[in-house]
Amino acid sequence: MHQSYFVADYLYKKNSGKIIAFFLIMPLFYQHNIDESTQLGIWRIEENESFFLQKVPLKKDVSHPYKRLQHLAGRYLLPQLFPDFPLSEIEVADTRKPFLPGEKYHFSISHCGNYAAAVVSPVNRVGVDIELVTPRLYDISHKFLNPEENAFLREWEPITQVHLDLTTILWSAKESIYKWYGDGKMDFRRHMYLNGPIVFRSDEWIELPFLFDKGTTVPMKIMAKVFKPLVLAYVVGGRLP
Repeated sequence: MHQSYFVADYLYKKNSGKIIAFFLIMPLFYQHNIDESTQLGIWRIEENESFFLQKVPLKKDVSHPYKRLQHLAGRYLLPQLFPDFPLSEIEVADTRKPFLPGEKYHFSISHCGNYAAAVVSPVNRVGVDIELVTPRLYDISHKFLNPEENAFLREWEPITQVHLDLTTILWSAKESIYKWYGDGKMDFRRHMYLNGPIVFRSDEWIELPFLFDKGTTVPMKIMAKVFKPLVLAYVVGGRLP
């Protein structure tokens, strides 16, 4: 079961000399305190573009209306996790990774369908990815699964939904590492790979031991969770090679 939270804005109206508060409730689909300094959230996009533009500066030229809505929702989520997050200071690197000069906060954003996700930390590098669970992912699995990962997944083929969930999780895990790294030029089959048994925890989180290898090998622990209709994966910490 996922946790649902709500963010409230307020409208006030005078009625017979009294001030009445109206709550405009907007769903924060999921929020997770990863540790004392790291926050993660998923926003279900139910608002129109004008709602987000009241609070999010649109610096990026995004021509497609729906992509622009996803872009705005992802950035809107950042100050919901840390109220003092300076949205106006975000810049975008040549690799398309958004960042804050001076790195007051490390952050990562992802979006798919009607959802946007973000993870923020003032201390550690982070990466997050969300993906809709769909069999269409099988069409590109040859681009990100190495032979050992394919062998692992074959063990789950008799359980069709679990097999699809795990395939999506591996893709999302590698996407989260790619965003954590932030410098592009990644081979999803060679530079990051599953390295040990997956742990299915009683709290519904899944631990995936990975190795990131671009000259220097870095052990990483990816955390993943299956929602309906999507999968979430994130990584926190680790050192750059």
